[in-house]
Amino acid sequence: MSNPNSNRRTFAIISHPDAGKTTLTEKLLLQGGAIHLAGEVKARGAARRARSDWMKIEQQRGISVTSSVMTFEKEYEGETITFNLLDTPGHEDFSEDTYRTLTAVDSAIMVIDAAKGIEPQTRKLFEVCRLRSVPIITFVNKVDREGRALFEILDEVADALALDVSPQSAPLGMGGLFKGILDFSSDTVAKPEGGSKEYLGTREPLGDLPDDLAEEIELTREGYPQFDLEAYRNGDLTPVFFGSALKNFGVEELIDAIARWAPPPRPQPAGDEQIPPSRNEVTGFIFKVQANMDPNHRDRIAFMRMVSGTFKRGMKLTPSGLGKPIAIHSPILFFAQDRELADTAEAGDIIGIPNHGTLRVGDTLSEKNAIRFSGLPNFAPEILRRVQLRDPTKTKQLRKALDDLSEEGVIQVFYPEIGAQWIVGVVGQLQLEVLISRLEAEYKVEAGLEASPFATARWVKGPESAVKTFEEFNRANLAKDRDGDMVFMAKSPWDVNYQAEKHPDLTFSATKER
Repeated sequence: MSNPNSNRRTFAIISHPDAGKTTLTEKLLLQGGAIHLAGEVKARGAARRARSDWMKIEQQRGISVTSSVMTFEKEYEGETITFNLLDTPGHEDFSEDTYRTLTAVDSAIMVIDAAKGIEPQTRKLFEVCRLRSVPIITFVNKVDREGRALFEILDEVADALALDVSPQSAPLGMGGLFKGILDFSSDTVAKPEGGSKEYLGTREPLGDLPDDLAEEIELTREGYPQFDLEAYRNGDLTPVFFGSALKNFGVEELIDAIARWAPPPRPQPAGDEQIPPSRNEVTGFIFKVQANMDPNHRDRIAFMRMVSGTFKRGMKLTPSGLGKPIAIHSPILFFAQDRELADTAEAGDIIGIPNHGTLRVGDTLSEKNAIRFSGLPNFAPEILRRVQLRDPTKTKQLRKALDDLSEEGVIQVFYPEIGAQWIVGVVGQLQLEVLISRLEAEYKVEAGLEASPFATARWVKGPESAVKTFEEFNRANLAKDRDGDMVFMAKSPWDVNYQAEKHPDLTFSATKER
């Protein structure tokens, strides 16, 4: 079981594009003292680039397509809380990367644009959250602008997340200037006076409010459940906060809620076993690998979630994919691109391990090499494209680039049994744009993409004899992934169903444990 006295809060921020996730991230860092001046979204040039968005394509398009890690500390009720914030890709096309990031956190903040509400593209991210059963705090952003009705948004959140909602604070007079903040958990109203940090100073009883507003408040209290800590941590209820990240309104309440309610490090699954943070052994798992964070050094960083024990710099840990111990001399704590050496790390912390391809996503690191964490799958791609290399002399560089980016989870790569053209698989179109951009920027490889005859892919497993028979008759539709595992390249879902019926001894899986 988790340690209730742990001062770690490891959480992710999730949203659709333009909901204000990057601005909220900056303001959380500002509140935590990690930065002294939050970036202005409307600024030009270098000032516009958020600290968590460091990749070239992210800076050009103003979106997040990778998962950044930022660690900061804040005093809360006399205790220093260490926050490990993971900023997820802000696009449904990167839902697989978001899923892997959620395996490394204990809770999440869902950011919603008050004017737009729940967008269709956001529902895929909600599904990812439900798959991981991660406790969620919802932050409805941009409430200082013309927006939707408060109750309409609450109902949308409840429907999209399939959770109970518990409104915590909301502005009076949504859709216009702030008149105050309504705290549903008490019989008081706080009004802003003298700036965003002092608005809790003045409180009035509900009786002094206009009758229609007081009636709406009472209806809200009766219509939505009271906040329940156990229900929230079980993933059955989400507390909802309303505010404005840009104007730093409601941000302090949000970070206090994370400190007060968000669970400390939780046990992690290792097959049928749950590994508690109290285990007297250093264990962790790699949930992300990122190449070229520093283009000047061509570095390669593996992100490890600490599950148990106290890590000390220089310790030897055994990666499950390698089988022999490695000494970790230069573990890193992150602040987006900035980094510093970590002398120690506790359960819940995220550390970076520089390596040259030794560590891969899904690897378990431990002192005794007796366990293996589970729950980090690959998902069957929804788009398949052939790769066209402009310069045939760079075949070797392309192979390395595709393997690297596949290891990161940006793409999946398949090498056909017949034919020379390699195939990449992705969940969404934007991943293809990232692929081409990074091939050129980081690997100096110019490539194009063309249509593939295949619509989807399935991993094939079963008795050796059955696999061999299947292989003999379907070689033109088979490929190997970067691990050398057999993949059936199907022209349609009908092909998958047909082969599954024809070969009942085989499984055609849409997921593969990494």
